[in-house]
Amino acid sequence: MGASLSELEQQHQHPLGASLSELEQQHQHSQSQPKKKHHQPKEPPIKTKVKLRLSSTGKNLLLSPQQNIEPSRKVVQKGPAVKAKYETQSAQLSFPHNFERILMDADSPVDISSKEKLFDELHDGVYLHDKTQLYWVDKKTNANCFVLFARALSITWAENPIYWKWIPQNDEGDGMPELAELKKVCWLGVHGKFDTRKLSPGILYQVRFYVVLKDSAQGWELPINVRLVLPGGKKQQHKVNLMEMLRVGWTVVPVGEFVAGEKDGGEMEISLFEYDGGTWKQGLVIGGIAIKPKE
Repeated sequence: MGASLSELEQQHQHPLGASLSELEQQHQHSQSQPKKKHHQPKEPPIKTKVKLRLSSTGKNLLLSPQQNIEPSRKVVQKGPAVKAKYETQSAQLSFPHNFERILMDADSPVDISSKEKLFDELHDGVYLHDKTQLYWVDKKTNANCFVLFARALSITWAENPIYWKWIPQNDEGDGMPELAELKKVCWLGVHGKFDTRKLSPGILYQVRFYVVLKDSAQGWELPINVRLVLPGGKKQQHKVNLMEMLRVGWTVVPVGEFVAGEKDGGEMEISLFEYDGGTWKQGLVIGGIAIKPKE
């Protein structure tokens, strides 16, 4: 009430800064100009599928010697001298524990025509059980190492798209075929089982979850539980506050450690869970569980 036209124009500024009168002048000018016919190219369909892509920092964390959960797949050309040295080293290595039985579950045939070629493949890594596991032999200790990917784990309500989302990683290059992203749950349960008789006896192993806590994550104020139950019932359990951990790329969540034994082997259980808080949680990405010698 009582505002002049110029004041109203100032109150209704165009986002690009033009006033109402300027817009009218532009409209009149455009009406006086002859219209040109333009052929509008057909726009490509909008892709709505969004993939989780880890930062280069995250990949470096995943593949670094200190934190890697899978072997490097870099191909190195061997010269005559290097090849001869490698063949000598391969010949001196003893065959990994139980490797023949493990390779019965390989997704593709393994070249065993020579000891050198066999160790090449074992050091590079072999997928098992339809890419739900990865097996490789550690060069330093000649010990068996494994990753249980997210698909190999028992995740409560994982097949309900309301609560979890599965993210294919076929072109990510970090070795993980598929990730499980938590959309929302108040009852968190992630469990894995593994036969310790596949591990190399006498080696001190570490068991660790690899997860990502996204920037949009919520409901993680309370600590979660991680637990390792060894064959025979011996239990290791502690709490972890994910909010206090480094949130750059993959986060390593230690579960426990043990010395693999040949006589007392059997199935062990690895768990990450939180049942009591009742808080709705979201934004956690499960990569898998790594079982490898302690560094």
